[in-house]
Amino acid sequence: MASKNPFDPALFDENAVSTETKAINSALVELLEKSDDNWDIGVAEARARRDRGEGPFPLVPKSERAITRTIPGKGGDVELRIIAPENPKGVYLHFHGGGWVFGSADGQDPMLERIADNCGLACVSVEYRLAPEHPYPAGPDDCETAAAWLVAHAKDEFGTDVLTVGGESAGAHLAAVTLLRMRDRHGFTNFAGANLVFGAFDLRWTPSARAFGDEPYLILRTHDLHKFDECFIPKGADTSDPDISPLFADLKDMPPALFSVGTADALLDDSLFMHARWAAAGNDAELAIYPGGAHGFVAFPGELAASAVKRMDAFLNQVTK
Repeated sequence: MASKNPFDPALFDENAVSTETKAINSALVELLEKSDDNWDIGVAEARARRDRGEGPFPLVPKSERAITRTIPGKGGDVELRIIAPENPKGVYLHFHGGGWVFGSADGQDPMLERIADNCGLACVSVEYRLAPEHPYPAGPDDCETAAAWLVAHAKDEFGTDVLTVGGESAGAHLAAVTLLRMRDRHGFTNFAGANLVFGAFDLRWTPSARAFGDEPYLILRTHDLHKFDECFIPKGADTSDPDISPLFADLKDMPPALFSVGTADALLDDSLFMHARWAAAGNDAELAIYPGGAHGFVAFPGELAASAVKRMDAFLNQVTK
């Protein structure tokens, strides 16, 4: 099946980047260059500053609608943060980003509220274990646990067994790994859709990731990718293992997927390559490329983010109608 989004070289032209997006990127570079480097202050201190709202970005407001459920997992209990509308038509299983090292299930409540309200989905965000304290396979194990629990309990918990999955950056990686594990370990291939946002799918790192460099400091540098690797991947592990780099997996029987990425993202190639392999395996795959979008751009104000969010909502509504 042909892609719903023909690959357009014009999207990569500098002239395609709006004045607004250029201004946002310049402001991000200036902000990050004035901030302490996470790796210089250490993971624990970087997390603590984020939790106190002392990092380069403000605290994300917490939803008063959220509730927490705890389910048993391989490495202990796994917390699920749930934001649901009345009478949901489906469930959105969500994995947060942060390089498998940073982030939390309550770190994107406004986004999950939006999906709950605009798409009618019960959003279930997973508090998976983080590296370096809990390297691979701890995080993927927790995500698999949450998915298996939903397959067994979504109908009773939410009145629907229509399941979708998604995440941003490392969360998109975990979503892809979870889909593969659910197929191969549980025989489950009935996810209705996957919303995969600027994901990391090849942890050997693609050409765009290797070539991105460290200057200007635009959210995600090549240096950050190497440091995340050191935290997440055990020494001696085979990074071409599909459970670590899902780009190498047999991708048959995957759900329809929307891959979203900006052209100013070190992980650009990850989405381009994974989209191509997803479609080549016989799956419905959409590719949304955003000129000048930096890693994480959907979290910043502006028309680029608004257009990406609108398309993601439309995709989730389409696959769950």
